Amino acid sequence: MAATVLIALCTGWMFSLWHNPNIEHLTIADFLFDGRIVQGVLFTVALTGCAMALATALAILLAVMRLSANPVLRVMSWAYTWFFRGTPLLVQIVFWGYLGLLYQELTLGIPFTSIQFASADTNAIVTPFVAGLLALGMNEAAYASEIVRAGLLSVDHGNVEAAHSLGMSPAYTLRRIVLPQAMRVIIPPMGNETISMLKNTALLQLIAVPELYTQTSWISAQNLRQVELLIVASVWYLVLTSVLSVPQYYLERRYGRGTNRSLPLTPWQQARRLVGQMRTRVTQVAHTDARTEGDA
Repeated sequence: MAATVLIALCTGWMFSLWHNPNIEHLTIADFLFDGRIVQGVLFTVALTGCAMALATALAILLAVMRLSANPVLRVMSWAYTWFFRGTPLLVQIVFWGYLGLLYQELTLGIPFTSIQFASADTNAIVTPFVAGLLALGMNEAAYASEIVRAGLLSVDHGNVEAAHSLGMSPAYTLRRIVLPQAMRVIIPPMGNETISMLKNTALLQLIAVPELYTQTSWISAQNLRQVELLIVASVWYLVLTSVLSVPQYYLERRYGRGTNRSLPLTPWQQARRLVGQMRTRVTQVAHTDARTEGDA
C-alpha cells in the first residue's frame, strides 16, 4: 500500500512538472548536449578523479600515521583530521581560491635562509582548477582517513603477526596482506564519498572553476532560464552518479569473495532472474487456464 501511494505521488509530481507551462522543454533539449555543458561535465569528471586520487593517497598516509607507535605522527594525523573536518568545505575552497592575496609568490628554497631555487607568481601556479583540487582533495582526505583506519582495524591482527613471522616487512605486509582484506570494509563508504565529491564540485562556482554547475549558471545568466538549466545539471549529475555506482558495485563483489556472506547478484543476473520469474508465472497461468478449460 505504501509503495503504491509513493509511486502515485511521484507520478503525479512528474506529470505536473512535464505539463508545467513555465518550463520550456525545448530549452532543456537544446542545452542538454551543448558544447559548454559537455565541457563542464568533462571538467567535473576530471576534477573528481584527480581530487579523489589525492584524497585516497593522503587518507592512507594519515591512517597509517594514526595507527603508528610514534606519538608525533599520531598527533600530526589527528591534528590534520581535526582541522579539515572542523572547518567548512566552502571556507577551504575560498581560502585556496584567494591564496594569492596571502602569498604573492611561492618560493622553493631552504627554510630560514636566503637560498632560493625557484620562485613563481602564486596565481600562475594555484589556478582555479588547482585550488579546487587542493580544497576538495585535502578536505576529503580527513574523512577518508577515518574510513581507511576503520578498514585497517577490521583486519585480524593474527594475519599481521603471521606475515611478520614469515619475514615480511611492515610496508610489504600493509600492501599485500592488510590492505586487500581491509578493502572489503573500505570500498562501500569510499564509493559514497566519491559520489559526494562529485556533487561537491558544484561549490567551486565560487572561484570560477568551469565545472558543470558553473557552466549552467553562466548560461542561465544569459538566457534567464534558470530552472531549465538546473534540470540539465540535475540530469547530468544523476547520470554521472549512476555511472560511478557501477564500479563500486563490482568492486564490492570483488573484495567480498571469501567471506561468509553470499555475493549480491549482478544487474545482469538480477535481470535474468526477473525474466525467469515472469516466465514461470506466465507458464503457471497458462497451465491453470488449460486445466480450467479441460474441466469445463
